[in-house]
Amino acid sequence: MAKTYEPISTTTLGSAAASVTFSSIPQTYTDLVLIASTQTSNNVDVFMRFNSDTANNYSSTNIVGNGTSASSTRLSSRSDIIIMSGNPSTSISTYVLNIFNYTNATTYKSCLIRSNLGDRVAAIVGLWRATPAAITTINIRVDTGTFNTGSTFTLYGIKAA
Repeated sequence: MAKTYEPISTTTLGSAAASVTFSSIPQTYTDLVLIASTQTSNNVDVFMRFNSDTANNYSSTNIVGNGTSASSTRLSSRSDIIIMSGNPSTSISTYVLNIFNYTNATTYKSCLIRSNLGDRVAAIVGLWRATPAAITTINIRVDTGTFNTGSTFTLYGIKAA
């Protein structure tokens, strides 16, 4: 049986960095999955952008829980999609980002993000509503500080079944 997930690119940081970019993404898959395992230099928020678009074309709905309580927020007209808020430097955080129908140049792009920290989990639905275009670049960044050495980011392409 053929593999469904095909690794496109992996980045393991050899030194601290404020962002990681996947560029020249092949347009040969149906969807993308980005999996990251990170630790940061201080308490940061983690964000994602597509195709270097910094305009207010992003929105998201976020649900966060810690086993005791839950909360939700809606963020509209933003310059990026938040992946996790308040990522503490003492925790290793994992993120799984599913980006759907990324090659379609006639529709807005949606994604589902699952994040976990030592003390909470989050589910986020994101939307990039710029002029429809295929996604060719993904940038993951922190607002302040850096991702620590050893943080890993792997981009997979999903083949049609």
